[in-house]
Amino acid sequence: MKALIPAVLREEPQFARLFAGQSLSVLGDRVSFVAVPFAVLAVGGSASDVGLVAAAGLVPMLVFTLVGGVWADRFRRHRIMLASDLARFVVQGAAAGLLLAGLAGVPELALLMLLFGTADAFFMPASTGLLPLVVAPERLREANALRGLVQSAGLVVGPAVAGLLVALAGPGGALAFDALTFAASAAFLLRLRPREKAVTGGAGGTFLGELRAGWAQVRSRTWVWSGMAAMAVYHVVVLPSVFVLGPVIADREWGGAASWSLVTAAFGVGAVVGDVCAYRLKPARPMALAAAALAVASCQALIIGSGGPVVLIAALEAVTGVGVSLFFVLWETSLQTHVPEDSLSRVSSYDHLLSAGLMPLGLVLAGPVSAALGLRPTLFAMTVLGVPAALALLCLPSVRQLPADRPVADASGPPPADARLPGLADDRAHDRAHDRGQDVPA
Repeated sequence: MKALIPAVLREEPQFARLFAGQSLSVLGDRVSFVAVPFAVLAVGGSASDVGLVAAAGLVPMLVFTLVGGVWADRFRRHRIMLASDLARFVVQGAAAGLLLAGLAGVPELALLMLLFGTADAFFMPASTGLLPLVVAPERLREANALRGLVQSAGLVVGPAVAGLLVALAGPGGALAFDALTFAASAAFLLRLRPREKAVTGGAGGTFLGELRAGWAQVRSRTWVWSGMAAMAVYHVVVLPSVFVLGPVIADREWGGAASWSLVTAAFGVGAVVGDVCAYRLKPARPMALAAAALAVASCQALIIGSGGPVVLIAALEAVTGVGVSLFFVLWETSLQTHVPEDSLSRVSSYDHLLSAGLMPLGLVLAGPVSAALGLRPTLFAMTVLGVPAALALLCLPSVRQLPADRPVADASGPPPADARLPGLADDRAHDRAHDRGQDVPA
């Protein structure tokens, strides 16, 4: 039985706590993703209202992500995550209560999603920066792969759980379940004892100074800013083919939602396979493999618009799912390995802003562009833009040559974060003693 538990969970007790809490939270997120649109419709909202409420949850990403990155490098990251979980517990609990009491309307749901998105914007940079503080450097790739595996599995399991909850308890009951997962995640974070992070240089301690210092870390590493640019193209150009145009072509040509469900489920299965591969593979040049995987992932629009049989499209989408998982695991691990730990959350906040934060732009433009150019020409154009962007990333020497391990001396930035964290073995002994319930000095 012990052999079935991944080594990183057995040997890194602090990560095991974080992983348990976040696994429950991911399941809640997948349930909420399905439940919120049904909640809007249940209170008499229109399709436009569904879009309005969804946008209300995304807009704070553009406003607060960079603030969250500075705070996460300035303060203790797990406490920011704890505050975010508690805030989202209250917000989702309030939404559930209003729905169950029959008092919810579209304005109330939009306001609550705005608050939810604000808390979410602070959580993500802190989460990326926390992982190196609860996992030994050589275990980062495995830890990221396990986190990705939970995200991918949630794509398959979450909608099924959401459908059952909505059918039995309505959208309010489903959102109540999501609220409880945030409470569970907060309980695990309360017991978390991460290693102390390095103290940020902060350019004088001002907010703008620290923000500029974080951007300097991005700008000084070609593989980082070019990777962010390639991801921005993927999120703005390629992903709308999945979220907007895919359902349209499925409705017009494939027979409806059942065929689209098959394609999305196949993608989820491929994503799980990709996470398993990322866990087991140990590439000497991780960003080279990541860029190649992103090129494969960027073929989704071409596959969806190919006109082939649905079964073939589903099989090819599964292959792109492998590429997506490989890219994100290797990308996040490379950031956590090569970016100084005291700047990691700020760099991560730029990453989120330039990728997920810009995605609503692509979602808004996909419909009008396809109406002007035609559905298939738009899908082909998405591929013509997306695949070369990933291949251009692969052509850069700094991407192809980036090693899996941090060099002894990194000339492009401050000393490695782990060099400024003395007593790593002592910290891990402290963790093990804490888990056995022994009294140890703080």
